[in-house]
Amino acid sequence: MEALTTLKSLIVVLSLYFNPVTPYEDNVTTTNLPRDIAEDAALTTVGLIFKYGFPVEKYNVTTQDGYVLEVHRIPKPGKQPVLLQHGFLDSSATFVLMGPDKGLAYILSQQGYDVWLGNSRGNRYSRKHVNISADDERFWKFSWHEMGVYDLPAVIDFILRKSDFPKLHYIGHSQGTTSFFVMCSQRPNYNSKILLMQAFAPVVYFFNVRTPFKTLLKNSLDTMSFASSTLGLYELLPNLKRLSNFSQTACWEHVQTHKYCSNLLFILAGYNEPQMNMTMLPVVYGHIPAGASIMQLIHYGQILKSGVFQQYDYGRLANFLRYRTFEPPRYNLSRVTAPVILHYADNDYLSAPEDVETLAKQLPGIVSKRMVPMRRFNHIDFIWGINSKELLYSHVISNMKKIELGR
Repeated sequence: MEALTTLKSLIVVLSLYFNPVTPYEDNVTTTNLPRDIAEDAALTTVGLIFKYGFPVEKYNVTTQDGYVLEVHRIPKPGKQPVLLQHGFLDSSATFVLMGPDKGLAYILSQQGYDVWLGNSRGNRYSRKHVNISADDERFWKFSWHEMGVYDLPAVIDFILRKSDFPKLHYIGHSQGTTSFFVMCSQRPNYNSKILLMQAFAPVVYFFNVRTPFKTLLKNSLDTMSFASSTLGLYELLPNLKRLSNFSQTACWEHVQTHKYCSNLLFILAGYNEPQMNMTMLPVVYGHIPAGASIMQLIHYGQILKSGVFQQYDYGRLANFLRYRTFEPPRYNLSRVTAPVILHYADNDYLSAPEDVETLAKQLPGIVSKRMVPMRRFNHIDFIWGINSKELLYSHVISNMKKIELGR
């Protein structure tokens, strides 16, 4: 029954996606939705922040290897900076799209923080390079390894220079935790620039992943690698105008197909319908997927298959030429000395409690780990859950205040 639900949801959500499309346009609206919902589905992150009356700034940050990342800010000059980093196929919008009362970025701003929102290379806001076009296959030759080695360090250095602070708070969701642990293991000097790292649904180990896509991903690695290298399929699910239009019709709670939109999220993340604001589904699908490299997905698949948190596996010969070893080097988590708090959930299909425990034992800088006290809390509730403010964000802010006071 679950397999049938998975298949139906995929067919409905992706049927229009793979038709001929045009690039996403920021002013897409339709008339079949309430005006605010249609507008929020179409606005950019900057547009959303401005609409709800918060100050907003936009910066371009260039990485050491030439990628141009768009960084968003809800400024409070002179206040402690905090960097929020999104997950796979997501963007900075994830922290604001639920509105001022529910969005973590707004809540932190209201608490007096200088809030910065990152965008990983390849998503809708970071599709530029100083020398290479996003239409060039070479642009997409990256995984979350490069995000940890190049993207996060560049953004962190930019924020600290701009704010004139020696350290910042870091909050990452899903892939935003993976890239952080890569950064601190590969470039350990960045540990000293982190006041406190709080991980939402940390993704490092996959021994206990429960999503039905686990087997599909593990068994499709060779196919995906072939498609990427031979067929030139290197960009994964970019943000497109047709999908945005679809989200504003098929995902509206007053049409029958909206259940497939929610089911697809639940199949990936864990079922918890009471925490999903169904009215906001068109907004969610207006902003995700936000685009990625297929190598990011392949890299996760490799970790799933091998059970080892290691660098990208290019094949034995290519590995030897790149790493001087036939197997990819492992990430040394003993070098992650920054203070870390792990937030996890019992019903998270992608970040199981057992896997979080495995990670926690390897982090010398771990301060604590906390399971969100709701049995059905899932992977996406960390960012969009109706009660996340009370169940999670209040504790996150308390942790930040405590470490600032040296407790």
